[in-house]
Amino acid sequence: MIPYGKQDINQADIDSVVSVLKSDFLTQGPQTPAFEKYVSDYCGASSAVAVNSATSALHIACLALGLGKGDWMWTSPNTFVASANCGLYCGANVDFVDIDPKTYNLCAEELEKKLIQARKDNNLPKLVIPVHFAGQSCNMKKISSLSKEYGFSVIEDASHAIGGRYRGKSIGCCQYSDITVFSFHPVKIITTAEGGLATTNDPSLAVKMKSLRNHGITRDVSLMVSASEGDWYYEQLALGFNYRMTELQGALGLSQMKRLDEFVARRHECQEYYDELLCDVSVVTPFQSPDSYSSLHLYPILLDQGQVNKSREQVFKELRASGIGVNVHYIPVHMQPYYKDRGFKKGDFPKSENYYKSVISIPLFQSLTKQMQDEVVETLGRILE
Repeated sequence: MIPYGKQDINQADIDSVVSVLKSDFLTQGPQTPAFEKYVSDYCGASSAVAVNSATSALHIACLALGLGKGDWMWTSPNTFVASANCGLYCGANVDFVDIDPKTYNLCAEELEKKLIQARKDNNLPKLVIPVHFAGQSCNMKKISSLSKEYGFSVIEDASHAIGGRYRGKSIGCCQYSDITVFSFHPVKIITTAEGGLATTNDPSLAVKMKSLRNHGITRDVSLMVSASEGDWYYEQLALGFNYRMTELQGALGLSQMKRLDEFVARRHECQEYYDELLCDVSVVTPFQSPDSYSSLHLYPILLDQGQVNKSREQVFKELRASGIGVNVHYIPVHMQPYYKDRGFKKGDFPKSENYYKSVISIPLFQSLTKQMQDEVVETLGRILE
């Protein structure tokens, strides 16, 4: 089976983790701070806060920005459920903004229309989370401009997008947002096995997120309510969580970061070869905006329903039966039973729903060979015929 995605672990990665296992610190040692600094320097952000998952990063980012009961948070329907769930964890209300049918990202024009109506209804969002689907940045310049006009905060869900760039700058620099969140799940561009990280240029947000990932505790004397009683002393200032990243994860992430640009360049080679191979196949290949250099987490194709006589389910099953590990990204969040129970229904976000009907993600990862790509496309072509 050729998987749709997989991690790339080399001997240096293994040695970095073994070194931690032989050290005095398995958690809360020097490796995670070193990883944070490497990522923040790479992205051009002033601070980075590493945690045990991107979901955790989204949660504490929302809390740090003050999202709470009665507030509204908007995101894309074309994402994993975590992008929406993080708002519910804070007690907020969640709504969605439909996608751009070319990039499959949250559409800035649709966002503007929804904001105009929300202002009339006195129901503006406190927070918007654009998702950089498949590694390609949303139209962050427009979204940032709207945030200033309508008074909402912005978290970039860049779970797919570390190593990507937007308008010449690294995704994660937070030029157009308050916070950016990355994921290091094994199928992402780099991995820490599980893990996530938030970047920001706001020191107060960094302090809040660092406290929230560690039970709401601080050891910073300047933040304490009472005078310190000694070097052992700490104070819990908020209700936080145990979201810390381990030293094993930090060491692996630090090692992986040293190959990030190589990984993304390799994915671009795979994309270019797929584009060439698929030019005569009845599919729509992914559009790439000139403003964005995608990290290419995914290569989603759309079946040309006018030319293909099989359902997406048939094509999917036949590909998997032939050893091609395809997947589907994503079932629109508002169509999940949990969100239907919250009042959403089919037809609410038609562009996302239409995209979902025909999308299949074909294999894309650093070690994918041309021979594997040939097999993927030959099998797909045979099935579509």
